[in-house]
Amino acid sequence: MRQKYSGGCQCGAVRYEVTADIGEVASCNCSRCAKLGWLLIFVPPEDFKLTSGADAVTDFQFHKRNVHHVFCSTCGIESYARGRAPNGATKYAVNVRCLDGIDPDSFKVKKVDGRRL
Repeated sequence: MRQKYSGGCQCGAVRYEVTADIGEVASCNCSRCAKLGWLLIFVPPEDFKLTSGADAVTDFQFHKRNVHHVFCSTCGIESYARGRAPNGATKYAVNVRCLDGIDPDSFKVKKVDGRRL
């Protein structure tokens, strides 16, 4: 069931709303996701709304530079990223660990081999 969630960084400078049906989350083993411990959902731009903190983020890109890894300049938390999916569509990747009131252990986890993408 699609639902609206709120989330953000640790200090609260970066806040957003995301609408999603969270049936399962992705655990990626790429060099960045593995180190950060992300549990991911992916949503189109129309289902993601940054509500505060556009001026409080820093952007990091690596490898193919398809993804903007956006993190809070104050607390350093990367709670979401935006980029292009393999089919070229713009997507937001949201770390469910950064959503308010969510128990990340309640979701089925799908392993993704990001090292080979």
